[in-house]
Amino acid sequence: MLWILFAFLGAFCESLKDVFSKKALNSIRNIDEYVAAWSMRFFALPFLLSLLLFVEIPVIGDGFWGALLVSGGLNTVTTILYMKALKLSDLSVTVPMVTFTPLFLLVTSPIILGEFPGGFGILGIILIVMGSYMLNIKKRRDGFFAPFRALLNEKGPRLMLCVAFIWSISSNFDKIGVVNSSPVFWTASLNLFLTMTLLPIMFLKSDSCISQVKNNVKALLPIGFFTAMMHLFIMTALSLTLVAYVIAIKRTNALFGVLWGALFFKEKNIKERLVGALIMVAGVLLISLF
Repeated sequence: MLWILFAFLGAFCESLKDVFSKKALNSIRNIDEYVAAWSMRFFALPFLLSLLLFVEIPVIGDGFWGALLVSGGLNTVTTILYMKALKLSDLSVTVPMVTFTPLFLLVTSPIILGEFPGGFGILGIILIVMGSYMLNIKKRRDGFFAPFRALLNEKGPRLMLCVAFIWSISSNFDKIGVVNSSPVFWTASLNLFLTMTLLPIMFLKSDSCISQVKNNVKALLPIGFFTAMMHLFIMTALSLTLVAYVIAIKRTNALFGVLWGALFFKEKNIKERLVGALIMVAGVLLISLF
């Protein structure tokens, strides 16, 4: 059950990455989502590459390069969309949308990897998705369909739902990459690939991008650090169990996101989301104990 610890640590690190990303996008003057997206990957590299000095370089399997091209290409898109969503909407509204990834994985993982959870695992995944849905209800009087109205009315949640679907595909290729190398080597390779693909996009889309990065290193460095740690924990967990289980527990970062939204950004309506939190915990227990 060591994978559960790694998955939870990954969720926690991702939630802190979201906090620093939201803070950078909202409070740093003239920084945009393209600079934030590239910086998230670039500033993760020093931490990841330094780890390669202390681990054995693995034998690269036949599926490594194909997985890198597919996951790298898909995550180039999701990294930009993720930052756009955080910039456009509240943390507590956008982040819960990514918890639909495990639900999508019930379709994509059997097709790509031949993995399918057992009955309790499926129920646990559904409970986590339901709980994350409840986290997105702003007020009791908004009613049961409030999250769907948020999707229609706000661009941020719509973009994040797109991210969730794309991740349900790329996560499977992440596992292929890990199996054909190692968690540390795959994570470093993927972030190097993303740094290279996002660089020309940043230059095309951003004005004065070099000065944006140069003037805000202190604010951008924590984003890279928690990105690196999140990927290391999640890739290690993926090497130990089913993709759908790991991503389901990783998506408890939505719970952290709600708490951080209230604590750091003074977002409202936190009490209503406690029901969702309890449902998510029940889902995690089902996956973990059965």
